[in-house]
Amino acid sequence: MSGKSENQINNSLTGRHPVITNILIIILVGALGICIVYFSIAIFTKHGQTDKVPGIENKSYTEAIQILHDHGFKVDIRDSLYKDNVRPGYVIEQFPKAGSIVKPGRKIFLYINAVHPKEVVIDDDNHPMEDALKSFSPRSGLARLQELGFKNVRVVKVLGDNDCIVKILANGVPVKKMQKVPVNASIVVQVYDGRLAEIRDSLQNEELMATRQEHLNAGETDYNFGYGGAPLYDPNAESKSSTGSYSSSSSSAPATQTVEEVEEIEYY
Repeated sequence: MSGKSENQINNSLTGRHPVITNILIIILVGALGICIVYFSIAIFTKHGQTDKVPGIENKSYTEAIQILHDHGFKVDIRDSLYKDNVRPGYVIEQFPKAGSIVKPGRKIFLYINAVHPKEVVIDDDNHPMEDALKSFSPRSGLARLQELGFKNVRVVKVLGDNDCIVKILANGVPVKKMQKVPVNASIVVQVYDGRLAEIRDSLQNEELMATRQEHLNAGETDYNFGYGGAPLYDPNAESKSSTGSYSSSSSSAPATQTVEEVEEIEYY
């Protein structure tokens, strides 16, 4: 009788207050779920357990992997860089840093120094038979080299008309367009110095004065010379006397010879 009375009482409560009953059931299920999740996270995340990250920078890749595995850590190579002051294949940087307190079995990220230096294209213009950065201004050419990461760059002035780049040399070898060059190469930038026109004018003046002096040494009258050493036309030349002058027939040969000599020098 008592058992039947209890069931009747429970059924009567459920029937009378279904909303309250459902709320109680939801609370109990939620609390149970929270407990399950909490204990699961504690198990999988090793809650309360810690480990210290060993220092592996400046060690070889093989040695670093062995040390991390011995401590129960996982390894991931994040990137390969290149530095001249670090031996190829050695660890440049690690994350987390040495001495950090982390969870056991955590993944450690490594940055390794590449075995070979990075190679870049100095001039990506699709004309592989032409010299790289030819006719560029020195300022834009040097900015391009700096942007690509070149450190050992030297500018050399060569004789030329305008102030522009003649060619780029990498380790003494001319660089062509679309050609890859290691970033640790020794770069020489040959630039025109703009003095060629000045030197050309100076040489022409010297030749002009030398030609004039030859005529004076030959006893000829000091007459004016035009462009290129050619004598200017003198309308009084034919009427000059033979005592201190020259006739048109006698002066024609030296004048022609002088022009030919100057033209030959200019052609050279």
